[in-house]
Parts: sequence; C-alpha cells; structure tokens
Amino acid sequence: MSTSSRISKKLFRDYGWLFFIICSILVLQFPIYQAHAQLLSTDTTNNTEQVEPEWANDSLGRRTPRGTVEGFIKAVANEDYAKAAQFLELEPDLQDDVDGAALALSLQRLLDQNGRIFPYSQISNDPAGPEDDNLGPNLVRVGTATVNGETFNLILEKTEGPDGGPIWLFSSQTVLMVPLLIEEESIGSLVDKISPNFLIENKWGGVPIAHWIAMLLMVVGAYLLAWGITSFTLYILRLLWYKAREEGTAGIIRAFALPLKIYLAVWLFVVASEQVGVSIIVRQRFSEVTIIVGVAAILLLLWRLLDATTRFTERRLTRRNNMAGVSAVLFLRRAAKIAIVVLGFIALLDTIGFDVTAGLAALGIGGIALALGAQKTVENFVGSVTLIADQPLRVGDFCKVGDIIGTVEQIGMRSTRIRTLARTIVTIPNGELASTKIENYAHRDRFWFHPKFGLRFESTPDQIRFLLVELRSILYAHPMVDPTPARIRFTEIGADSLNIDIFAYVNASNFDQFLEVQEDLYLRMMDVVEASGTGFAFPSQTLYIARDQGLSKEKGAEAEEQVRKWREAGEMQIPSFNSDRIENLRNSISYPPEGSSQQNGRAT
Repeated sequence: MSTSSRISKKLFRDYGWLFFIICSILVLQFPIYQAHAQLLSTDTTNNTEQVEPEWANDSLGRRTPRGTVEGFIKAVANEDYAKAAQFLELEPDLQDDVDGAALALSLQRLLDQNGRIFPYSQISNDPAGPEDDNLGPNLVRVGTATVNGETFNLILEKTEGPDGGPIWLFSSQTVLMVPLLIEEESIGSLVDKISPNFLIENKWGGVPIAHWIAMLLMVVGAYLLAWGITSFTLYILRLLWYKAREEGTAGIIRAFALPLKIYLAVWLFVVASEQVGVSIIVRQRFSEVTIIVGVAAILLLLWRLLDATTRFTERRLTRRNNMAGVSAVLFLRRAAKIAIVVLGFIALLDTIGFDVTAGLAALGIGGIALALGAQKTVENFVGSVTLIADQPLRVGDFCKVGDIIGTVEQIGMRSTRIRTLARTIVTIPNGELASTKIENYAHRDRFWFHPKFGLRFESTPDQIRFLLVELRSILYAHPMVDPTPARIRFTEIGADSLNIDIFAYVNASNFDQFLEVQEDLYLRMMDVVEASGTGFAFPSQTLYIARDQGLSKEKGAEAEEQVRKWREAGEMQIPSFNSDRIENLRNSISYPPEGSSQQNGRAT
C-alpha cells in the first residue's frame, strides 16, 4: 500500500465526521437536487412527449410527485401556508369549512414531531407516478407519520387539473388524518425546549437556527457514538473468538470496521434527528447527504473487502511461489476496483436523482463507438485475459518471445515487461504477446545434449565400433545423464567426415548446471576419441601442409584387438546395449571428475 493511500485512509478514519459536515454544508449552500429535479422533469417530458400530450407547466410544480413534495416543503419554509394549502386535496364539501392554511401548518408540525418524508431521489419524478409501488396508478407513498400512537402512510393522489394535465396532491385520506391546528405550546420539540430564545427567534431558511446547529452537533455525536460501539464490539469479538486474531479473519474484520462505523453513524443521526423533533425542512436538506454517505459506506466496504481478500490470497500464493496466481490476483483486483468505481458513480447519480437507465443506454452506444476507436486497447485487454487464463508465461519466467530473450518482470493489464540479457527492459503489448510464439525455458525439466562428431576418413570400422561402445558407456554411466533415451549412432558418411550423432538428456536443475555437465561429457568423449586412435576430421576445403605423423598403429591395433575379443566373447554391444550391461554401467563414472574441486563435496 502506498504512503498516500495510507494517509488518505487514516484521515478518512479519524475525520469522517468532518467530511460528513462538509458534505452537509455543500448541499445546504448549493441545493443541487432542485436543478436535478428540473433536469429530470425536462428529460421525462422529452421521453414521454410522443405518447402523452403536452400541458403547460404547473406554476406550483405539481405535475410530478417529487415536484409536489418539493413545492410543499419550499412553501412552508417560506411560511407561505396559503400557498402550501394548494398542495392538499380537500373534499369539496369541506373546502368552505376548513382553513387550508391552518391545515398546511398542522401538517408541517406533524411532520416536524412525528413524521418523515422520503429523500427526493426516492420519490418518483414521472407525471404518471411509479409503477411498482402496489398502490395503484394514481397513488404514491412519500413518507409516514404517527398520530396518537398510530402510524399511517403519507399518500399523494393524482388528480386532473383544469387543462386536463396531472396534478399531484396530498390525498384527502392523508389530510383527514392530520390533527387540525395543534397548539404550538403543546408540540414544542426537544430542540426548541433546550435552546436559547435568540436561537429560536432567529431563523434561516424558514427554520430556527437552533435546528441547524442541532443537526451539526448530532453529526459529531452520532459518529462518536458509532465509533465507540464499533470499537467495543470489535474488541469483544477479538477477545471471545480466537479466529478473529488469525490473518485472514482479522483482515476481513478490519475491512468491516470503518464502513460499519460510518453506516451506523448515519443510522443514529437519522433516528436522533427524528426523535428530537428537528424541522422536516432541515431533515429534507440532510436526507440526500445521508443517502450519499450510506452508499459511500457500502462502496468503501466492497473496496476494503476486495483489498483484504486479495492481499491475503496474494501473500499465500507468494509463499507457495505461485507467481501465475499472483499475476491473476493483481489483474482481477484492478478490474474489480474499476468496476466498483463505475458502479459507485452510477449509484451516486441514481441517489441524487438522475435517471441512470438512459445514461446506461448512452454508455452502451458510446462504448461501441469507443471500442471502434480503441481497438488496440481492447485487444490488449483481451490479450491480458488470455495470458492469465492460459499462463504461457509467469512473472519470473525466463523465456524467448519472438527474438527477445529475457526474464518476465511484470504482466500488466495493457503490456508485459521483460528484462533482457543486456539488462534492458522491453515492453510488449499483451495483444501482440498473446499472438506471438513464446518459448518458456522456466518449465524445462531436462536439458538436451545433442552434439555431432565428425571423424577422419582414415578411421577403420573397428575404431568406429570402439567409439560407439565407449561413448555409449559414458552416457549410461554418467549419473547426470538420463539413460532413456540416451543413444549414439553412426549416422552418415559425409563429404568430409564420418559423422556420429549423440542424443541424450541431462538431468540438471538450471542452465548453469547443464553447462557444467556438458563440459564434463565433452572432455570424457574427447579422451575416448583419442584412445580409439582416430581423431576429429578437418573440413575438406582446408588445405594444410605439415609433416603428418599419421595414425597410431599401436592404438589402432589395440582397439581392433578389443573389438575382436568382444566379438569372440559375444559381448559386442552393437546395435544396442543389453539391459544387464546398462545396469552394470549405471553411475559407474565418478562425477564430478577426479581432481575436481567439487569432489567429495568440496566447493570453491
């Protein structure tokens, strides 16, 4: 984790309540939800103009349920109760007997003391109303209230305006449940009772300043209380549950700590603001903030859980030296974090009131256009998925990609970096890498030993037979050579030499060890060639003038005599060695050779 990431997380953990207050002030100073409502109203009108007739805008904004609720709250905030009464549906036979302004004031006081209205983003902004609330086509629920211990729903009902357009009003059944003009002294809230008179008399936004101060104090108090409850719960959990102290479980618990603390603080804040009787006007301003912070807490929980689980998995895979798994985990973590950011952005837009359905459709069309213009990027992304799924190479592998030889240092989402033998870094796009021939040396279990010896034309058949037997004996006897399929064959009478082909596998753990074994085999085979009385051929195109000492007649005679003895005894191991002879020769060569500094375990 980077230093900046640790600092940001510590600041958010220690000063989350301050972040909450700042968000609240921003919302209060810049009521963006009104602009969003206007935009959504315009979008809805544009989307439905083909199937519904257009009506003139209602001067009070009552064409949609959300507009009705916003208009009522705005009217009571301005203490214009005559205007607020126009958002209430009054029975025709009661309109002359009931004071609408007094009834609007009573509804406000009821909401202040024992009611709540849903956040604006959760109230339909469609003139036709929601289709999934199970209340019918002309009704919508926008909140709840309690009178004499009985809780009822606040219902809006769609009526028909003078021009035939829809007008949403608080239904007559809801209005009848509101106690008419309760005396102000009998309904004084806890905030009003404990606050100084000058904070009650002075108002801002139609609400006593004491209510605004109470909300800010409850933000701090709710966060501190949530911090205490969460810390105590985690302490008891670690004390009583032994698994809570293990690496994996402890990481999950730590991931839950901060989001749970924030979410609990939001819940305590909402409940407390309703219980102490803070004005519905203030609570509606804060309602959008609480939802945004709640969504942010959930997204933060997903982010921290992703970090905790992937880092725990990454450490386990590293201990097992499973670098392919580490590469896959790193790739999946980056992809999942991008998905969380995108989902969080969409959820935020939906929370503050934007219709994300049309936006998602636009993103789909824009995505197609973007894909056409960013084919290489998409190709590299698909190449990354292919590399992780097929695992032709992993971080730390020594391989050859095309004409590049080196060690894989990083497999990213767009490209792969290879450290060459010249210690330079070569970056290859994953789209190109996935379609390139890859030779991975890291997965090699044995090394191929395949030299070809060219002998002089003066070599006799028996000398060739001697070489075939003795050279094979070296392969069978050497402890680092796999006897299957070790073979040596006289394969060709070439233009300038008699050719012997050697084929064997060396059981070496790395290339350096293979070079050591190969060096030892070459030296032993050179001794055998010299002992046979023949030698390696010179290219026929080379003209040299020297006093040729010729071949050794004595050594040639000795080789022929040895072959004669094998023949007479029936021990000629041609065309192949028998199994008993192979078993007798197995590991009979001393390796490292005599005189080596590594003999008897001594190393330089």
